[in-house]
Amino acid sequence: MSEDNKDEKLNSEEEVGEEKKPKDGEEVDKLKAERDEYLNGWKRAKADLINYQKDEGKRFEEMAEYVTGAMVRDLIPVLDSFELGIAALEKNGPVDKGVYIIKTQLEEVLKKKGLEKIKVSPGDPFDTMKHESIGEVEGKGVSGQVAEEIESGYMLNGKVVRPARVKLTK
Repeated sequence: MSEDNKDEKLNSEEEVGEEKKPKDGEEVDKLKAERDEYLNGWKRAKADLINYQKDEGKRFEEMAEYVTGAMVRDLIPVLDSFELGIAALEKNGPVDKGVYIIKTQLEEVLKKKGLEKIKVSPGDPFDTMKHESIGEVEGKGVSGQVAEEIESGYMLNGKVVRPARVKLTK
């Protein structure tokens, strides 16, 4: 290769090299755009994580409520049996004070977990959301009103878990 060819080749490589080099302003703009893209991606990922944590917290609370509700629903028949046992003992004579204390303690524990007894009195209007009719009896008052409560109803955290079983007046 001659020296003239070498010089021409070097000159052409320098020109190509200069063309390939981006200008400083373009490079800065490109880097800023890349930075903004990464920053926005990080912000989205952080927001997704926060939303995920909130959703998991809600799911955990719902699961805890479900488990508590299942346990409380299982204890309602025990409370009913307790009341029936006390009623049977009262027929035979005075009942030991300790039995009432145990019943009260059980009711308090269930109340702390969100269980409420549905209050029903004779003469109350029949509410299909809280009452279940199991029959009718002759009585005074308006037809279709509650005549007597047969079995207590309960609400757990504001939701009916068992309606009160009642007889209505004819």
